[in-house]
Amino acid sequence: MNIERKNIDEVNLTLTMQVEKADYMEAVDKALKNYRKNANIPGFRRGCVPMGLIKKQYGKAVEAEELNKKVGEALYEYIKKENLQVLGDPLPSETEKSDVDLDSDKPVKLVFDVALAPAFDIELNGRNQLTQYEIQIDDKMMDDAVKQYTGRFGSYSQAEQAEENDLIKGLVEELENGAVKEGGVKNDAAILSPKYISEEAKKAFLGAKKGAVVTFNPKNAMESDTEVAAFLKIDKANVADADKDYQFTINEITRFNEAPLDQDLFDKAFGKDVVKSEDEFKAKLKEELAASLIIDSDYKLLSDARATILKKMEDLKFPENFLKRWLKSTHKENLSDEAIDKQFPSMIEGLKWQLAKEQIVKKNDIKINDDDMLNFGKKVARAQFAQYGMMSVPDDVAENYAKDMLKDKNAVKNMFDRVLEDKVLGVVKGTVKLNKKEISLDDFNKLVEGEAK
Repeated sequence: MNIERKNIDEVNLTLTMQVEKADYMEAVDKALKNYRKNANIPGFRRGCVPMGLIKKQYGKAVEAEELNKKVGEALYEYIKKENLQVLGDPLPSETEKSDVDLDSDKPVKLVFDVALAPAFDIELNGRNQLTQYEIQIDDKMMDDAVKQYTGRFGSYSQAEQAEENDLIKGLVEELENGAVKEGGVKNDAAILSPKYISEEAKKAFLGAKKGAVVTFNPKNAMESDTEVAAFLKIDKANVADADKDYQFTINEITRFNEAPLDQDLFDKAFGKDVVKSEDEFKAKLKEELAASLIIDSDYKLLSDARATILKKMEDLKFPENFLKRWLKSTHKENLSDEAIDKQFPSMIEGLKWQLAKEQIVKKNDIKINDDDMLNFGKKVARAQFAQYGMMSVPDDVAENYAKDMLKDKNAVKNMFDRVLEDKVLGVVKGTVKLNKKEISLDDFNKLVEGEAK
């Protein structure tokens, strides 16, 4: 087999392959023998079908298959040997014609268009400056963090007199001329909270005691027809007819009580005797908040580093025609020419960033091992638990959660990419000049949201 390379320009070339029959016919003969062993053709015992009949039925298809295999292997080996940084996959040439005639003994000629990544060199040094935002923890953040725990470990109790945040359960009945309507709407398990009804209706419930009867119009008091239908236990289509007074007899008043800041709460939150006072509890919360804010700050730093690096790559020329052809060939049913043109600029930006990361990884000999993946999985697990107010998760719980994630191939790929970006960020931090800047969480969020628009 012979492969000839022809450079079109810096990012495009053609590979012309001359494939002799001898290069792949041994594989064809082996494949046909396997077909013969398993062929089930009427009139012949399994394994006893004449080879001539097997070749007649399967010969050309098997030959084409083995030729494609051989060509694919040869292309891969050539690209690897020549250390070509190929974009996409080789495609049949648009300008030079291939010559494939399986009925003759002459060599097969195949011509492929190949796209290369443009040459570039990313240099990061102290002349590159980036801002590392230090998000400040204010009183409101601390109060919210405390409330997450006091709320999570709070409890319910029965009350005698209704307050705004209580849940009130009772019997609701339709009225007619000031009296309960016979055969009217009735729900003996109606529930509402004064907090979520109109101000006028709320006044009637606040301070009401168990056994009290409150008259009000649910349709005027509640925000949506869905709420009214659920409260009255009627079909939503009938809500328009419910615009009238109902009486609500209060049977139960349930109140949620936040947990007190005591040792019982501290033990539930962080483990027995890890913290032993309110000050230690808040210090621990501040530590957890700081760790989560560093993740946000690093994400912004990586985004800024990406923009800086892409700025250095803005003049690079890419094989655009080839890449559009390749996208079309790999998304035949789902990607129109118009869609490709629309998405292409962002695709090129993503490609540049991918190439830049690969170069940084190679220059700095970055490796990712099993421990890196497990530790990152534990970090993801803790972040997910924190969303539910669980700021301190035992290491064995986080590790088991991470190991479960690592069983999912899609999760592993996403985690690998994020671990890689973490390591790239580490290189950036150790190379460029970082200007530290304190910022409030609100201002930081506005900054990030403004850039996203």
